[in-house]
Amino acid sequence: MSKVDTLPARSKVAGAMHPAMLVGLLFAAAAVLAWRDLSAHLPPAAWLSALWSPDVTDPQQMLVHYTVFPRIVMALMSGAALGLAGAVCQQVLRNPLAEPTTLGVSNGAYLALAVTTLWAPSLLAFGREWVALAGGFLAFACVFALTWRRALSPVALVLAGLIVSYYCAVSAQVLVLLNHEYLIGLFIWGAGFLNQQDWSNVAFLAPRFAIALALIAAMVRPLTLLGFDDETARNLGLGLTGARLGALVIAIALSASVVSLVGVLGFVGLAAPALAMLSGARRLSDRLIWAPLCGAGLLWLTDGLVKLIPPGYREMPAGAATALIGAPMLLWLLPRLRAAAPLGGLSPSVPPRLQHPWRVMLGGVALLLLMIWIALAVGVGADGWSWSGFAGIQEFLPWRWPRVVAALSAGATLAVAGTLLQRMTGNPMAAPEVMGVSYGAAMGVIVLLFLFPAHMRAAQIAAGGIGAFVVLALILLFSWRSEFSPERVLLAGVALGAAFGAFIAIALATGDPRIGMMLSLLTGSLYQVGPVEAAVLAVAATMLLLLVPMLSRWLDILPLGQAAARSVGVSMMTSRTIIMLLTALLTATATLAVGLLSLVGFIAPHMARMMGAQRALHQAVLAALIGAILMVAADWAGRVVIFPFQLPAGIFAMMLAGPYLLWLSRPRRALRSQ
Repeated sequence: MSKVDTLPARSKVAGAMHPAMLVGLLFAAAAVLAWRDLSAHLPPAAWLSALWSPDVTDPQQMLVHYTVFPRIVMALMSGAALGLAGAVCQQVLRNPLAEPTTLGVSNGAYLALAVTTLWAPSLLAFGREWVALAGGFLAFACVFALTWRRALSPVALVLAGLIVSYYCAVSAQVLVLLNHEYLIGLFIWGAGFLNQQDWSNVAFLAPRFAIALALIAAMVRPLTLLGFDDETARNLGLGLTGARLGALVIAIALSASVVSLVGVLGFVGLAAPALAMLSGARRLSDRLIWAPLCGAGLLWLTDGLVKLIPPGYREMPAGAATALIGAPMLLWLLPRLRAAAPLGGLSPSVPPRLQHPWRVMLGGVALLLLMIWIALAVGVGADGWSWSGFAGIQEFLPWRWPRVVAALSAGATLAVAGTLLQRMTGNPMAAPEVMGVSYGAAMGVIVLLFLFPAHMRAAQIAAGGIGAFVVLALILLFSWRSEFSPERVLLAGVALGAAFGAFIAIALATGDPRIGMMLSLLTGSLYQVGPVEAAVLAVAATMLLLLVPMLSRWLDILPLGQAAARSVGVSMMTSRTIIMLLTALLTATATLAVGLLSLVGFIAPHMARMMGAQRALHQAVLAALIGAILMVAADWAGRVVIFPFQLPAGIFAMMLAGPYLLWLSRPRRALRSQ
């Protein structure tokens, strides 16, 4: 049995629950809501005729035939397709947090539609679906081009997929910030809607889903072998590159087809396989059956609940509503996961350990000082570029130093938070955003923005802190019985992050005029930072970062596993609780300054490790320097690149760091020779 297949196989599922019970509950509840909705239009005796041969003189039958029934079928097929695609991606990438969105499909489609709307609107005449489908496949083609020389290894795919996905996301955010009035419709599409006007979308998706289902059924054995480590799979006669490419192309095509028709319903691809596994689907073949059924039932039930909203109000996006319903279900089933196998086999290949790490760190300090000087001395104005001397720096210092200090502090804290989280969980996909703490902080500020529009910056800090700690408290609540095992912490964080992200997506889809301020918050803009806030942020960051060396022993031991940690006297519950608390504080501090899309918490730890910093303290220090350099450079670039306009520092941080991380991830000679 494969390593990934052993994850659920080793899980001791409490009670006698079977996936059929969960699927039955989902379908029963959805069927009751569908009965209620159909009864509001037609008596039950007329449903069959309205489905197959509607009376063209009866407007209610025509309405049911062309809108109600296609919407039900679309919800079922879309949920099943995303559930199947998610199960395949999780098996191929050997990661319970993987789904097609991880490989950039949704964000690639989003960016393609944004670019087409602005510069080639005539292409939309061929259908928005084809534009979105092309964008999704182009994003995956970029991921494939970056990883094919490494036999599409799971780690390479995860890293390249996340980078491409976030590149598409930040590029789309730039276009939205600069052309908000033209792209407001993308918010609605991006939140996911199942509204149908005829059977054309069903006819478009049905054959694709049937073909994908048949192909995946024929690939059960190769998919099972893909769960082994690469060497074992090769010895068993599996061509890794071909098998991975074939499975991923099917999953990506299926997911892209759904996204192109109804928008982003990303949480279904993650939640459906997780719900199937947590409810008892232990083997891969079982998950391939029950994950699509869980996805279909979850999305159908969600759509039924959405229809309960009074027609006088704006309809809730189905994608956001799915996260709001699926996240509590995932959290409810999470205690059923016991003694799960560790998330191993996901550590990227790195160069040998640095012989003199402090020399590299001193070089990082020198580069940081140089970047600070550039940020203070170099600017652009009405007369063009200017390079200020000491007197010029003093003149602009009151306006520039708060942003530099805030960027430096936020970058360092977010990078260290990512280091703590990745080492604690042993998962390279872990980042502060995955824990949901960043989304909690952003949600707190958004609630404040809607309830009290005339508020002070101090109120934002307080609201963000409250939101972050609410998420932290919920993560602790749902994972304390397992001593905060990495699997539960990550899944609980993903579920909570999806739920809070759904609230944010709903707010963006409302078209509220305060969306501009919300986008600045979500993407990380520092133009509002003043001297007092910068000083407070610097003091808080310094105090929190000084605590990290005290945890270095735990951080070196925890990646070795529970048995090794307990053998040397490390309390898993105590160590993980303290690390999580510090991670939450670091993340909340940084999120208020740089938003959600910087990805510094994901990139900086990888860059530090790929440069050879393998010890925990060395990695944390080097990651902090990298994060600080990235954010200072990003804030400066955001100020000057398109002057007099500004772009958020969080967006530029991703643009600056992504290419270097991909270069560090390149196959080395040792890998090529294998």
